[in-house]
Amino acid sequence: MWLVQPLLRHKLRRRAVQEPGYGLAIDERFGHFSSAVPVLTVPTVWIHAVSLGETRAAAVLVAALRSQLPGMRLLLTHGTATGRAEGAKLLQPGDLQAWQPWDTRGAVKRFLQHFKPAMGVLMETEIWPNLVSACQTDRVPLVLANARLSDKSLRQALRLAWLARPAYAGLAAVWAQTSADADRLAQLGAPVRAVLGNLKFDAAPDPGQLKLGHDWRQAWGRPVLLLASSREGEELAMLQIIKSFWPPALSGKAQDATDSIANQVQWLIVPRHPQRFDAVAGLITAQGFAVSRRSTWGVAGPVPDAATTDAMHGTRTDVPGLPSVWLGDSLGEMALYYALADVCLLGGSFEPLGGQNLIEAAACGCPVVMGPHTFNFAEAAVQAQAAGAALRVADMMQSVACASELVLDSAGLLAMRSASLQFAKAHQGATDKLAQAITQMYRDGQAQRVVAA
Repeated sequence: MWLVQPLLRHKLRRRAVQEPGYGLAIDERFGHFSSAVPVLTVPTVWIHAVSLGETRAAAVLVAALRSQLPGMRLLLTHGTATGRAEGAKLLQPGDLQAWQPWDTRGAVKRFLQHFKPAMGVLMETEIWPNLVSACQTDRVPLVLANARLSDKSLRQALRLAWLARPAYAGLAAVWAQTSADADRLAQLGAPVRAVLGNLKFDAAPDPGQLKLGHDWRQAWGRPVLLLASSREGEELAMLQIIKSFWPPALSGKAQDATDSIANQVQWLIVPRHPQRFDAVAGLITAQGFAVSRRSTWGVAGPVPDAATTDAMHGTRTDVPGLPSVWLGDSLGEMALYYALADVCLLGGSFEPLGGQNLIEAAACGCPVVMGPHTFNFAEAAVQAQAAGAALRVADMMQSVACASELVLDSAGLLAMRSASLQFAKAHQGATDKLAQAITQMYRDGQAQRVVAA
């Protein structure tokens, strides 16, 4: 870990070209900090949320902890630029924010000495051997909250059991999302205290974004299909499929434009990673489509192109204009996109990547069509399907066909929207239970420190 530090610095500098946030305070990742931490009598509760999804889940936990530990100082750490940008919204005067230390003994030791947290909370999956060991040495209770572990991750950890088992066993407590997660974590020696559910169900979508998205959808006049949080390979697969449905201008096939699925819906792609926005825009144009980017819409919403106008009015020309594909090239607006869409295709599930979070889509009332790979959210995917909030298909071709048929079935679509909202609501409540458990552990730790002193 120590020897590869120069490679990490080089990678961060290259990444910062596309995402400037990665160039911020690079020395923090190695345990070097530019300013001292003010001494306060209130506890410093450290929460590590590596990326955007974990940070959004942490938001509801932070609010609950503030009510149970009045006056606490929050230390928030991250591993990605999107996570850090989102986390900045959670800070109050006196709170602290930094990068997670690179997992070397020196960096971790300097981090703990600098911030002196009363306890640490790792969100979901972030286990680092040196970090766990150093917290044990410094008697800082370190817990894993909202914990999940897929079968794939368990197999990988068991191959490095000599490293993974001490790390998991060194945690002070683990609270799992599901019983299956708890069983897998226990196999690695993790001290699982309880199964409390998933915090993501308690995160309420932004009401302003929901309203704007709904308004745009009603004004648009035809269905919108969303490929949400897409990963590399998925966008091209979808574009090639919908291209095959389009009239001669794109597909080379002789067919009536008014009969084409592509003329009945509007396609929207929101890539998972912002550094791929330009690359996906290039894919769209390379397949012969025009691209309309969210960053150009403002508050007025998307503007119809010539081909879209023809399709919406049921007209046909011998050489139709280039149809457009929308590109969601903004951060923090997933609620807007889910509200704008009639149905979403779940990114990460059409390649063997485990799928992205479908809970936010359900909370926005957006039905989900998912591929075969959902091991990152296995139980939520099964539950959503059982509740009628999601459909599973074998591949991207089936997903396009299934979603296109669904948006033309108004009764079926309405039923799935209702089921989505009910599914999201039925699984709420994890936050209060988790906040109570963390607060009790903090108080027990403080009492032990007093006795030891």
